[in-house]
Amino acid sequence: MLIKNPKRWDLPERMATPEDVFLNRRALIKTAGLIAAGTALAGLSACDDGQSMEEATPTVPDVDPSASLYPVPRNESYKLDQPITPEEFNLTYNNFYEFGSHKTIAENAQNLRIRPWTVTIDGMVEAEMQIGIDDLLAKIPLEERLYRHRCVEAWSMTVPWSGFPLSQLVELAKPLSSAKYVVMETFNDSSMASGQKQTWWPWPYTEGVTMEEAMNDLAFLVTGAYGKPVAKQMGAPLRLALPWKYGFKSIKSIVKFHFTDKRPTTFWMQSGPREYGFWANVNPDVPHPRWSQASERVLGTNERVPTLLYNGYAEEVAGLYKGLEGERLYM
Repeated sequence: MLIKNPKRWDLPERMATPEDVFLNRRALIKTAGLIAAGTALAGLSACDDGQSMEEATPTVPDVDPSASLYPVPRNESYKLDQPITPEEFNLTYNNFYEFGSHKTIAENAQNLRIRPWTVTIDGMVEAEMQIGIDDLLAKIPLEERLYRHRCVEAWSMTVPWSGFPLSQLVELAKPLSSAKYVVMETFNDSSMASGQKQTWWPWPYTEGVTMEEAMNDLAFLVTGAYGKPVAKQMGAPLRLALPWKYGFKSIKSIVKFHFTDKRPTTFWMQSGPREYGFWANVNPDVPHPRWSQASERVLGTNERVPTLLYNGYAEEVAGLYKGLEGERLYM
């Protein structure tokens, strides 16, 4: 666990947005922006700032069998310097290319079948295994963390995620000492995910981190949000949250963890190799080839604020990248 030293971005509990406020579905939902223009591959962005959100709440998904586990205790080591983003923004303003390359995929995402859901652990491990998501949840205690989320398209939100540290999954996997990377893979089923019928994308979606990044305290596997199981459009039943990296690194609906000694070429590295690299660390001083990263638009307020190095988590993660100055670290 993180040592509970006050950070400059800590928010006292009394300043957090009350639950009845951020759960108020009657709030007027407005966003601005157009889908990034360009070619089918490089022109679309990893986190496009797309169409205006619909005011209607999407169809309520089927009852998740893990619902009785929530809400879970909050880990007070992880706090914020701004209010939690209202839940309706997270429910209706989503990137999930498996269901479409625009923001209003929430209805389509209800086609996602989250049970049965089997997670495969393979590669350079002591023993490969498969485990059902509910069996996995029974093995590892859950907690809630308040995290920043920064999209590569220069908008941001703050989210109360529930789940468990990625390091606990690594410990369960028992990787060999020669493993250097964890590669994660989402489902691949075009019968329920219409976006996967688009053959120009390198399905399935894959992402990866180094073993050192995976073992960092901030790396978090998400199973819930806003005091309930994580919604389908947000990446149910298992997604990743890496708050110091751009959002496209936080892969959704994970079905596989593969341990390897080779650095992976991930989904966005294949789709837009001139624009997206392996590290994807938030850095306001390194622009995307088509826009600045110096500031961000906060969802819920549309306020424009300066972007912080490592999204405000430099104290926890900067040490991971010492000696890598020659690498193309941030994009």
